[in-house]
Amino acid sequence: MRIFEPQVKHLIYAALNEDIKGGDITTDAVTFKKDPAIRCEVIAKKDSVVCGLQIFSMVFDIISKDNYKIDFLSGEGDKAVKSQKIISLKAKASDILYGERTALNFLQHLSGIATISNIASKELEGLNTKILDTRKTIPGLRMLQKYAVKTGGGENHRFDLSSGILIKDNHIKLAGGIKNAMEAVKKHYSGLNFKIEIETATLEEVKSAVEAKADVIMLDNMDIKTMKKAVKIIDGKALTEASGNITIDKLRKIAVETGVDYISMGSLTNSVIPADFSLNFVE
Repeated sequence: MRIFEPQVKHLIYAALNEDIKGGDITTDAVTFKKDPAIRCEVIAKKDSVVCGLQIFSMVFDIISKDNYKIDFLSGEGDKAVKSQKIISLKAKASDILYGERTALNFLQHLSGIATISNIASKELEGLNTKILDTRKTIPGLRMLQKYAVKTGGGENHRFDLSSGILIKDNHIKLAGGIKNAMEAVKKHYSGLNFKIEIETATLEEVKSAVEAKADVIMLDNMDIKTMKKAVKIIDGKALTEASGNITIDKLRKIAVETGVDYISMGSLTNSVIPADFSLNFVE
């Protein structure tokens, strides 16, 4: 997954407008008589996976135009250890101070997601089970958040409501059962090659999803014992996805004991702790 400037530039403009639409009254006073070119460094305060270097740079594309120099001392997706320098930036002091918080906010948020995604992926190392994100994202930031998940080593579930069919519990209630919901979807999209996923919460629903010939069956909020029974019932007739209140410490146990194909975690994006970076003037 790649990030293209037109896809995110409006987000950066919105973030800058939020922070500096009225100027920076402190920086304006301090740099009123003298505004020298300054070099600064961004340093990791904790171990983390770096994500968002391009976004960081784009902030200063907007603020400084071509009047700045940036060197990335770490690559996108690389692991940075505590006290490691990851960016060197030289620009007018006022430009750095105007853009610092916005640039760091993006970098820290995306690196936080990449870091937890990497930890989750490592938990499943050597197994066939893959980690997935969800649509539980901050409004407006989904593309960047899903990009960060991929950067950290996770996989993306559907991007939006049009990029995959997922028959959830409320669809099933509305249609009057799994069979009716599946028939409605297949009739509506007759001739189109959409994979169909069905959410299930009980073993009876799992049996119905198998009978309906779902491509993927979500095992929602099931304990491990129930998931094992569900996977046995499915018996390779569909891919399987464990979902619902799953935490890092449970990942490997779920994967090993149940053999599910995927585990999805909303917490990769909706409750992430930002990575910790500082920006310091060095000359």
